[in-house]
Amino acid sequence: MKKILVVEDSHLFSKLLSKRVADDFQIECVVCTTYQETISRLEENHEQFLLAILDLNLPDDADGEVVDFVLAKGIPVIVVTAKMDAKIRENVLDKQVLDYIMKGPHTLDQLTETTKRYLRNQDITLLLVDDSDLFRQTTRKLLETQHYEVLEAKNGTAALEIIKQNSNISLVITDYQMPEMDGFELTAEIRKIRPMDKLAIIGMSAYGNPLLSSQFLKRGANDFLVKPYFEEELICRVNQNIEIIEHIEQLRDAAIKDQLTQLFNRRYFFGAGEKFFENARRQNLEIAIAMIDIDHFKNINDTYGHGDGDATLIAIAKVLQESFRTADIVTRFGGEEFIIMAVNMSADHRVNHFETVRRKIEELTTKTSQNKIKVTVSIGVATALKDSLDEMVQKADALLYQAKESGRNCVVIEQ
Repeated sequence: MKKILVVEDSHLFSKLLSKRVADDFQIECVVCTTYQETISRLEENHEQFLLAILDLNLPDDADGEVVDFVLAKGIPVIVVTAKMDAKIRENVLDKQVLDYIMKGPHTLDQLTETTKRYLRNQDITLLLVDDSDLFRQTTRKLLETQHYEVLEAKNGTAALEIIKQNSNISLVITDYQMPEMDGFELTAEIRKIRPMDKLAIIGMSAYGNPLLSSQFLKRGANDFLVKPYFEEELICRVNQNIEIIEHIEQLRDAAIKDQLTQLFNRRYFFGAGEKFFENARRQNLEIAIAMIDIDHFKNINDTYGHGDGDATLIAIAKVLQESFRTADIVTRFGGEEFIIMAVNMSADHRVNHFETVRRKIEELTTKTSQNKIKVTVSIGVATALKDSLDEMVQKADALLYQAKESGRNCVVIEQ
């Protein structure tokens, strides 16, 4: 696993930072205290480093040459400094570092947030829309410094096609004046297919007219910037809009997902399941409801403790998640019980599929720090469409009880 390079002559600060990084990210820090030590370390193997956190003033480097040296090795840099004026700030930003952070009471918190953002950004795609090749080139370079993946479009028409083909785009930065389709029209068209809590839009224009800002926002933009922008402000606005979308997603997940296993929760099952059930009744589709219970789970908690019990639940949840399609609803029902709605699973396939799931769990070994835990499950599967989803759940529960009465570690399917 790659490491983080810390170049800092304060032993106390580097020790605190290394511990914080290890606790928050499970990443090892390699500490150098001088510029010369840094040169020697990177000449040995610079490819082992994911990121570098550099003090701008070292005993043998008062001019920040270490920043240029580390960047030349292709390692992204966060600068930490006790002194910052306009000249130093401009010089640091010209080097295309990830960020600069002033030393103070909140330095470790800020470094943690910047590191987290850098690690997160590699999975985030942005779309840059502008008819100026030079503007797209310079802005793309700036955003890619922050580890974002950046796509480009010369006008709104091309941008719409890219958005339709890439559902993973999280943010669009668009100019106002463009041929074929301007930024206003593009923003309005995007909002027909992607809501504000799924994709953020930052409007831009070289015209500092307040009306432009309000018109962008009225059409569904999340933010607005005037060209030419300050690099720091653009990065802050992009990061803030991405964070808002992520926070909304986290709140949404908290409402519908089980915190421990990250499977859907009981509330989601009955909310989404009712819609599937009604569709099945109208269109004469097949659905199967499976109740799954871990055999003698109380013994796991009593013998190994609740921590190992939780690890067992997580391991079984992973098997279940991997054993069913995205169209199926895989849910932690509560405690050691799981419930699954399998959509359009053929009658011939059901027996083999649920038997395979049972066997996978039987063969599973959950390894914790001190123990190797093996468990089995009992499964009851209701297949006949009833008058309500509740009735199917009750039938699956009754079949699960039969599986328990039959000696556990077996599947009972409605005939």
